[in-house]
Amino acid sequence: MNTPLKTPCYAVIFTSKRTDVNEGYAETGSRMLELAKTMPGFLGADSAREEVGITVSYWESLEAIKAWREHPGHGEAQRLGREKWYEWFTTRICRVEKESQFPD
Repeated sequence: MNTPLKTPCYAVIFTSKRTDVNEGYAETGSRMLELAKTMPGFLGADSAREEVGITVSYWESLEAIKAWREHPGHGEAQRLGREKWYEWFTTRICRVEKESQFPD
């Protein structure tokens, strides 16, 4: 994501270690990003994966994060993640007070 955020906002940091199961993973991830983009309060996301994956999604409010967490489509992806795709994961929520970018 290279679009400046409106701060303050909130970041959901999802850190994970994958299993060897790949079936449906990429498709579900793409579908979840498209779904998140339709949610009120979604501001964007960044993601990287090597041995450990990190996805950071940005939201206008804690209420928007709660609505995303409780969305039925996202709930199904969470269930599949627990059953098939992740050895472990951690979710953290923090407030983003300021942002700077290079180049300006």
